[in-house]
Amino acid sequence: MARTTVADVLLDGLRRAGAARVFATTDATAALRAAAERSRLPVVEAPGAAAGGVLAAVTGEVGDGPGALMAGLGDASGLVRGLAHAQRDRAPLIVLTGGGDDAGLLAPVVKAALRVEPASAGHWIAHAANLAMTDPRGPVHLVVGDDVADDPALPVATSCRPGPLPAPESAALEAVGAALAAANRPVVVTGLECGPDDTRWIRSFVETLPAPVLSTVKGRGALAEPHPLALGALATGHPVLGRADLIVLVGLDSSELPPGVIPGGVPVVRIGRAPWPDGTFVADVRGDVALVIEELAPAVRARPAADWDVAELDGVKRAVTQAAVTRPDARLVALVREATPVGTLATGDVSALAAWQAVAPREALAPLGNAPPGYPIFAAMAAQLANAERRVVAFTTATGLVAGEVTLSLGAALGLPLVVVVLDPLGGTTAARLERVGVQPYLARGESDFALVFSHALVAARPAVVGVKGHES
Repeated sequence: MARTTVADVLLDGLRRAGAARVFATTDATAALRAAAERSRLPVVEAPGAAAGGVLAAVTGEVGDGPGALMAGLGDASGLVRGLAHAQRDRAPLIVLTGGGDDAGLLAPVVKAALRVEPASAGHWIAHAANLAMTDPRGPVHLVVGDDVADDPALPVATSCRPGPLPAPESAALEAVGAALAAANRPVVVTGLECGPDDTRWIRSFVETLPAPVLSTVKGRGALAEPHPLALGALATGHPVLGRADLIVLVGLDSSELPPGVIPGGVPVVRIGRAPWPDGTFVADVRGDVALVIEELAPAVRARPAADWDVAELDGVKRAVTQAAVTRPDARLVALVREATPVGTLATGDVSALAAWQAVAPREALAPLGNAPPGYPIFAAMAAQLANAERRVVAFTTATGLVAGEVTLSLGAALGLPLVVVVLDPLGGTTAARLERVGVQPYLARGESDFALVFSHALVAARPAVVGVKGHES
């Protein structure tokens, strides 16, 4: 009977935490790779450390468990960039590295760096998984010494999932209820903590108030964006913010609220999962978002209807919708949205992604801040691996396509049918280069035939790139 090693315990813990696969850089330790094969946890080769960090981060963002990455420290700067992205996006991720002297380089971009000991390997992987998935979520670093990974270890039945949040405090619920009762024109803002299980409660909440809804980059789809009360992105100077007498933050992380976006003097209440540092709120209730809204339901139903003018909100909705598709690149995004089935996921780091109508959380994946070059393609690949039954479309630039080409070739080897739309003109040389790595290029003559060309790419059984013909630079 084969002995169980430290690496076996760690990989088994990843599986029990909900990881469906593990990404690996070329310099990941052999002991961890061998343990992954024994655990039957699929290993996907990452085309670089930064890409591996994004792939694992997005996997954690869209899935039910943490993303997982096995990496060496040969490209420490690239690994730092990938994990910094995960940290900004509050993506749950566990990265396992060897025990080199450079392990401390990752400390600024992870929630914790934990050194695994053979006698307690089960404890360390469970602690890492719980820490990564506890709000605010983020990356956790497990240092596995080269002389430790192959040591014998006892498997321990330790929970690798965080427990439920405590019930919301009665006093905090009453304070939020009182603030809502006193408000005539509340505005709701949704953030990254809003998940698929919260959507029906959020919709009922805003329709009962009623209140217009703005969203952060990560809060899109918490209220389906075609809904009349969904009025676009949270931004300084948004017309409904100037009219609001109460701001209700639902599921926002503190990193999502830029300084000065809330008009001075407007009271703010918050419903959220994670602690908020230095919050100056009229009321702050922590707990599961759906449960908090359910507890608030009697107070919301008992209050008078909000004093928003329906015609005014309709005018704002029309203006926001029209502004999102004024540029040619945004019109291409809108055309793709019309041509794709319900449930399609979109990724991008371009402003034109605002033209995509998200109807559920995490259907429009974009980074908080600057992501590593190639993010839209890395994110699309991770999303497609995690959602084999759904279509995935990435929106990027010509520069982003170059940064993601190696990842696309890997997608071709894996048979992933993701589609990349390049919002810059493409030339024939680029198309030929894509074909050589197994990616099918499609070139439209212009916006007039783009929808038809895209429809051909959508039925391809391999990665496809769609662009508009242009001259080579």
